[in-house]
Amino acid sequence: MPKKPKELPPKVCSILPDTILGDEVALVAENMEQILRSPSYCLAQDDRSLLDKPELRGVRMLLELHKPELAFQAHKITSTVIVFGGTQIVERGAAERRLSEARRHAAAVPTDPLRAREVVRSERLLKRSRYYDAAREFSRLVSIDNQCDDRRDFCIVTGGGPGIMEAANRGAFDVGCQSIGLNIKLPSEQQPNPFITPDLCFQFKYFALRKFHFILRAAAVVLFPGGFGTLDEMFETLTLRQTHRMQPVPIILFGREYWSKVIDFQQMADEGVIADDHLKLFSWAETPQEAWQKIVDFHTPGGGAPA
Repeated sequence: MPKKPKELPPKVCSILPDTILGDEVALVAENMEQILRSPSYCLAQDDRSLLDKPELRGVRMLLELHKPELAFQAHKITSTVIVFGGTQIVERGAAERRLSEARRHAAAVPTDPLRAREVVRSERLLKRSRYYDAAREFSRLVSIDNQCDDRRDFCIVTGGGPGIMEAANRGAFDVGCQSIGLNIKLPSEQQPNPFITPDLCFQFKYFALRKFHFILRAAAVVLFPGGFGTLDEMFETLTLRQTHRMQPVPIILFGREYWSKVIDFQQMADEGVIADDHLKLFSWAETPQEAWQKIVDFHTPGGGAPA
């Protein structure tokens, strides 16, 4: 004889409460408060926890694309001149203070090779401080001639940080002109320099979008001595020109003595890894006036390089 199936206890959700909850005024009021406080009821554009989710990366990238673009349009910025360069190349007074401090630390512990090394590095950086002055003067020359009308051509744009970037923004500031800073959120929390036009200073999370805005309106790229970041930006630009993925622009390496030691471009061509014609993608400059004249000549009708 088959066993009688064991009766299961009723599900909790099937047990009706003693009262009708919808009639409990206090309970309904509390639930209403929870509804209004719930993140789900917040407008999507105001929901920071939503925007920070990994799944919303595409939305964040679109915001970084559009926010600077709208500002550039509002300020009628039609073209830019990019200035790249090292964060450690500072004005002479700051470089002298760094060297003095390094020497003091080395004198306190003469046997410490790291302190001795810092003295040598600081001496080199003091010599390079002339590039800070050159970047500042170059930016003055570019800015003062091209921001007289309603629209702004050749607006200086930098990464917004210290060193050569500060010098370039400062040069535009010296003559009362606008300049752009495309800062990036870094682990060390790099702060923008104080010479950027306030409405044109942006903080980026994504390097890719930052680079996009550097290149989009570029009429020229000037590279002062720098480190990994400057090299990254240099080769990014050279690659885009080599592959015809950006508009023709003069790419100017400022300070041949420095760059020829850091990179042997001719050797790259001799080894066959780049074409001889690729050496024509860039030129050299030693003075602010020479760099600016190369840009003027390039953009004079009939003076530009082939695409």
